Amino acid sequence: MKRALWLTPVLTFFSLVGCAEHYYGYGYYAPPPPALRAEVYGYAPGPGYVWIGGYWNWDRGYHWVPGSWARPPRPHAVWVPGRAHYDHGRYYYERGRWR
Repeated sequence: MKRALWLTPVLTFFSLVGCAEHYYGYGYYAPPPPALRAEVYGYAPGPGYVWIGGYWNWDRGYHWVPGSWARPPRPHAVWVPGRAHYDHGRYYYERGRWR
């Protein structure tokens, strides 16, 4: 009987630990991100480069990833920036990707 008394709070704690961040197929459950930072960028380092703007990356908390120049992985590829969206009472963060 005594074993069941201390086991209940321990099991409750471990069942709630995973609620802070939850993988949801295409993104992560996260609070809304801060506003985007203004960035200044110069000329492309060469032909075919695309500017990928900075973004707030979610990894158990938001941290700023500065923008950079990159070459698309294939012709006509388009960079789709990451975004946070609200769905069924929660925010989900979807990372940026090439499309």
